[in-house]
Amino acid sequence: MITFLTDPHAKTEQMSNSSSIRHFLLLALADTRQLQLLHFCLLLGISLAALLGNGLIISAVACGHHLHTPVFFFLLNLALADLGSICTTVPKAMHNSLWDTSNISYTGCAAQLFCFVFFFSVAFCLLTVMCYDRYVSICKPLHYGTLLGSRACAHMAAAAWASAFLNALMHTANTFSLPLCHGNALGQFFCEIPQILKLSCSHSNLRELGLLAVSVCLALCCFVFIVFSYVQIFRAVLRIPSEQGQHKAFSTCLPHLVVLSLLVSTAIFAHIKPPSMSSPSLDLTLSVLYSVVPPALNPLIYSLRNQELKAAVWRLMTGWFWKH
Repeated sequence: MITFLTDPHAKTEQMSNSSSIRHFLLLALADTRQLQLLHFCLLLGISLAALLGNGLIISAVACGHHLHTPVFFFLLNLALADLGSICTTVPKAMHNSLWDTSNISYTGCAAQLFCFVFFFSVAFCLLTVMCYDRYVSICKPLHYGTLLGSRACAHMAAAAWASAFLNALMHTANTFSLPLCHGNALGQFFCEIPQILKLSCSHSNLRELGLLAVSVCLALCCFVFIVFSYVQIFRAVLRIPSEQGQHKAFSTCLPHLVVLSLLVSTAIFAHIKPPSMSSPSLDLTLSVLYSVVPPALNPLIYSLRNQELKAAVWRLMTGWFWKH
């Protein structure tokens, strides 16, 4: 249940200076104690699945020398981003559900917002790069070694992490420089930019809206690149004479398309849906779908369609079992 500070003196201080806000109130996942404990168990299960799945992918790719290829290198980076993402939002939500509280400190909120924007941006950038990998492997296979050499892959991965870091740093610094005078309750179970902007009483939030517009434009450019790449990929696949070859080519693209669609569609719908469709339960469900579910599902989606990765993970698990 969302509540605001009730102390008139404290509220007056907030209106005059946002630095008087020592903590924020996050949206509770449930109103009753039984549901809170149920949500804790669900989040615990999801987080353990994400940690196990992404940890196995990282270990399998790092230990399997035959998996030291561009596609698995980018998949390892995506698994690292997924681990960071799940560790940003879920632990605090689990803590609040278990101890029946909704508090998060001012600095904790800033750190959570920075990490969420950072890892979300990294994931989207890496998915764009992985689309380029699919495009080169299918449309320009003879140039694959040249266009996606080890140095080129390292540069693309470094660019994804660096650009995401700068994006998160700018948004976090600008968002928390705004004066806040509309209480301290956030309508979300984790700290998110739109929810903090709702608390702002200054027109200077136009700066943040400008930054958001720039980020949206860059994301749109990535999306256009992805669409264009897949148009070329599908055209090339349809020209393959054998049905088996077409099926193999499509199967290499399917996991990437599923992961990208889940991440982008839920995030976009959550933020641009009409107000008439908005409700606390729907908003909460959508936020869980784009912030919590993808890091847990990505390892499963990529492993199901990739025999090499499944074999490497199985060898890793059986080798660990026999050693113990």
